[in-house]
Amino acid sequence: MARWIWIFVAAGAALAGLFLFGDNYVFRLATTVAMYATLALAWNIIGGFTGYPSFATAAFFGLGAYASGIMLSRGVPLGTAWVVAGVISMVFAALLGLAILHLRGHYFAIGSLVVPDVLREVTNTWVSLTGGGMGLNVPLVGGSAEFQARFFLIAMTALAILAALAAYWISRSRLGVALQCIEQNEDAAQVIGIDTRRAKIAAFAFSSLYVGMAGAIYASWTTYIDPSDVYDVSLSVKPIIMALLGGVGTLAGPVIGAFVFLGLEELIWRSSLEFHAGILGLLVVALVLFLPGGLRELKGRSIWSWIRARAGWRAAS
Repeated sequence: MARWIWIFVAAGAALAGLFLFGDNYVFRLATTVAMYATLALAWNIIGGFTGYPSFATAAFFGLGAYASGIMLSRGVPLGTAWVVAGVISMVFAALLGLAILHLRGHYFAIGSLVVPDVLREVTNTWVSLTGGGMGLNVPLVGGSAEFQARFFLIAMTALAILAALAAYWISRSRLGVALQCIEQNEDAAQVIGIDTRRAKIAAFAFSSLYVGMAGAIYASWTTYIDPSDVYDVSLSVKPIIMALLGGVGTLAGPVIGAFVFLGLEELIWRSSLEFHAGILGLLVVALVLFLPGGLRELKGRSIWSWIRARAGWRAAS
């Protein structure tokens, strides 16, 4: 627990430094990394703790964005719209979980992968409510551009902190023990009396709550959303990569992965947008094959010793 206190102190100091010395570009990067951390932490609950590789993150993100945008355009207060959007995503995830969480492994992955596409088509078709393919304009938050940049940084950072606290609480609770048992051996967990279906649905619902709220804040931040943006499949892939980078199933791993991923995105992928999807795929394969435990595998080791160890493992296999 003491380590988490120091982490929050460091995060608070970094946030204070941003407010004192940052500009709008820095605020945008910081808000993006907070959003990425939220998505990765949320995915880690179902994908890391439970071992179910969900590709439905984009569905919950887009649902939260559109639910919030529609409510805001009808005069619902900002905070209420964000929270209700998260709850809508949570309820949808619970219902979806009832339908697909009996699947396992790649069957579950494929089942969850089609959900964003289904919601995107519904959004495109329901023109009277969502604006269809033309997108939806979300009411502006009042204030200057600098105030808005600071406001959304605070909002997204607060959400990331809530997601981290939720992940910590789950990992220390009876639900967390049940999820760890499911991840290790679901059949054995059922034999010892764990209600695996209820535990999986709870994990899926908790995960979607924070993703839906992140989508809601994103909609207000950008002031315009369209189906191809908020239901983009990359929003399902990026959290997985971030969790893999930092260490799947760990508490701090998704946050570390979010920072590393944003650095890669800014330094490398912005200059090769046409190869972005291909690079993402190659990165997933490389992480699974060579760094299944994330970057923490390199802790205390030189890169050459790690390469030799991997080469020896390959030769032995």
